[in-house]
This record gives sequence, structure tokens and C-alpha cells, in this order.
Amino acid sequence: MNLFYLCDITYIMELQLTKPICFFDLETTGINIAVDRIVEISILKVFPNGNKESHTWRVNPTIPIPAETTAVHGITDQMVANEPVFKALSKKVYDLIKDSDLGGFNSNRFDIPLLAEELLRAEVDFDMKKNLAIDVQTIFHKKEKRTLEAAYKFYCDKTLVDAHSAAADTNATYEVLKAQLSRYEDLENNMTSLAEFSAHRKFADFAGYIGYDKEDREVFSFGKHKGTLVATVLEKEPGYFGWLLNADFPLYTKKVLTKIKLSKLNTKF
Repeated sequence: MNLFYLCDITYIMELQLTKPICFFDLETTGINIAVDRIVEISILKVFPNGNKESHTWRVNPTIPIPAETTAVHGITDQMVANEPVFKALSKKVYDLIKDSDLGGFNSNRFDIPLLAEELLRAEVDFDMKKNLAIDVQTIFHKKEKRTLEAAYKFYCDKTLVDAHSAAADTNATYEVLKAQLSRYEDLENNMTSLAEFSAHRKFADFAGYIGYDKEDREVFSFGKHKGTLVATVLEKEPGYFGWLLNADFPLYTKKVLTKIKLSKLNTKF
């Protein structure tokens, strides 16, 4: 294989950063963003000057880890029984990411939404409006259509050891993004461009329940009001807002809905 494509520091383009970026990966009790919990989190923070710092924590999820999930990441109830709960770690995690853009593998659809739920559950007011999100999996799928292990082998000619351990996945994701920038000349080496390229459809929330219309106004993207302005529905059907808040929607989705509701009320005064 041409060495130009290897994940070696000699040949791989470094990221052009104007602020730090935190690559992170979660191991969890399952894949339901609204109810599942973190059992391991790893964060690799890369600074514009090239410095890096890495942190990995095991987390007591306070709920059982299903056997089928343990079969994927190898973490059992016994292994996290004496670890801190996420709320005890939430300030450390938030302090690491609050000034940074975020990068991950399938992070836009899973890791960021689930992390947001955990932070809000811990009463940390997490908001992504000041952070860009670069999803390395989306870049990979748009270019090559593979998995993280395959991406690591394809771009870096390396075998991913300890796949599904948060630390291994986090470092592999960072290396793959740099290799992608070296391989694809049409990918711009700046976080705004990468965030746009790695985005799926634009949504106001992480889970995809609230999208935008052509005029950049929030619309429902599900159910009987799909395509209808959120503000219009909340004004005409106040009971629907109450139902949404009491239903099993992610906390971040409820936060966005409440913000829209309050902004509409403020315009009346």
C-alpha cells in the first residue's frame, strides 16, 4: 500500500484547528438514547498547538448491563460496581468539552445525543450551539461505506486492537480523520467544513425529532405534525407540548421544545 495513506505521523495531515477538538467514545448499557447509560467514556482532547490530553473513566450506570451488551464491549456489572456514577464525573467531562468542537465515530447519531442526556440528567446545561460536530463515520460512509475497524485498516493499514474499548476507538477515530484529510483532496482541513460534510440532515435536536424548513425554522420531523412549524403547533395545541414533555423523548429534545415555547411567549410581550 502507498505510504501516503498510512496513519503514520510522517505522512498524515495534521488538523487545522482554531480551537480544541475532543474526540470521544462511549461504551453504554444499550443503544436507546433516552434510557441507556454510559459505562465507559474516553476523551482525547487535541489542541491547536498539537498538544493532546487523554482521559478514560469507567462509570457505574446505576442500571444493569445486559449480557448481550457485555458481549460487545466486555464490561460487566461487577467491573463498574465501585466506579463513580456519571453525575460525579459530569463537571470534569463538561470542563473538558465546553470550549471544544466534538469528534467521534457515529457520534452525531449516538455518542453526542447520549452524552447530552447524561449531562442534562446530571443538571449540567449542555448546549451544542457553540460546538461543531465532526462525525468521522459519516465522512467514511460518504466516501467508502465501512465500519471503524475497516476504516482503520483501510486508511491506516493497521488492525484495531481492543475494538469497543472506548480508549482504542477514540484514538483510532482521531487517526482515521487525519488519514481521510490526506486521502481526499476535496475535504477541507477546517472544522466548519468537516462538520458540514459529516452532518446528516440538519436537526435542532440530536435525536432528529425537530428539523428545519427551507427558511431555517423549526419543524416537527415525526408524527401527525411532521413538516409543521413547531411554534405553530405549540401555540394551537398547548396540550401537545405537555404530552411531549411527559412522553419518553430525550431530555435534549425537551429542552429544545421548551426553548421554542418560551421564545414564542417572549415575543408576545
